[in-house]
Amino acid sequence: MQTIDEQIEAIQEVLRKTPHHKATNRFIGAMRAKIACLKDRQIESSGKTSGGGVSFSVKKQGDATVVLIGPPSSGKSTLINRLTNAESKVAPYAFTTVTVIPGMLKYKEAYIQILDIPGLIEGAKEGKGRGREVLSVARGADLLIIMTDIERLDRMDKMVSELEGAGIRINQTRPNIIIDKKAEGGLEVQSNLKQDIDKETVKEIAREYGIKNGNITLKERVTEDRLFDAFSSNRVYVPSIFVINKIDTAKNPHIYQNYIGISAEKGLGVQHLINVIWTTLKFVTVYLVKPNIEPDFSNPIVMKHGDALKDVAKKISADFAESKKLVKIWGAGAKFPGQEVSFETKVIDEMQIRFIA
Repeated sequence: MQTIDEQIEAIQEVLRKTPHHKATNRFIGAMRAKIACLKDRQIESSGKTSGGGVSFSVKKQGDATVVLIGPPSSGKSTLINRLTNAESKVAPYAFTTVTVIPGMLKYKEAYIQILDIPGLIEGAKEGKGRGREVLSVARGADLLIIMTDIERLDRMDKMVSELEGAGIRINQTRPNIIIDKKAEGGLEVQSNLKQDIDKETVKEIAREYGIKNGNITLKERVTEDRLFDAFSSNRVYVPSIFVINKIDTAKNPHIYQNYIGISAEKGLGVQHLINVIWTTLKFVTVYLVKPNIEPDFSNPIVMKHGDALKDVAKKISADFAESKKLVKIWGAGAKFPGQEVSFETKVIDEMQIRFIA
């Protein structure tokens, strides 16, 4: 029986021999979808490694989890030690970090979990350097810091390629495609936008993903890759920050101007990086107002942009949320002090909130 890699290579060989023109578009789309499905199977089996090696499982804690991604010896351990209370071993040789080292960054009112993981090398998505375990941790992040040092800028694109190959989409939104599966009736494709892919090709791709009946509504101009992402169940969409370390050794400061430049060892640029982490995580600080107490700012709670007041109550506890029937707000977002609002009301930075039983 052929391995997944052998099956992919066989299909790629067919595609290399297939002329590209309008009459072959559907066939080529279906073949590329077969490859995407096979790669999905590889991703799904990435955590099912044999042997009793070191576990990379880490319980998520705090208000968000940030994972440091970088090649070996890029300064990740030095950075986490500077950012947090972690004690990640630092040495000038590769693979010093052989498991996940967690630390906690306290900034403003937020507790941000930072995870230092082993260096990401080329071929990680195929399992090299325990790459699949490393990538599985990255998939669970709220934010990735993708970093390298000033001497290895070329590693950025390679790391992004490894992450993309593991189903991790960097700084992208989910495809605006609605898939309504049905038991029968065949496939219908709808869109109010002019598409470069014809409807029959969309249907062929959908069938490769096991979707044989239903309505597919394209609410954006799609590419084949965006279709694959929409049909796949294992894509994750993670915001990311790109960081260049060891800028104190740079001979040409302009070489890293498209990145956040730091020196983890000397602390240069680290505070700016922390500010960017806060902004990218879209944190919002709201304040709980106790019964019969004048609104103040003594009980902060950190939420995220887009959260509603019901999410604030749930964060306190499920029982607390169940017991509250009314909610009033003061300050930011309130038309007048003590305005009674819906639990669906979105949080705003510095909003003051009182839940009432």
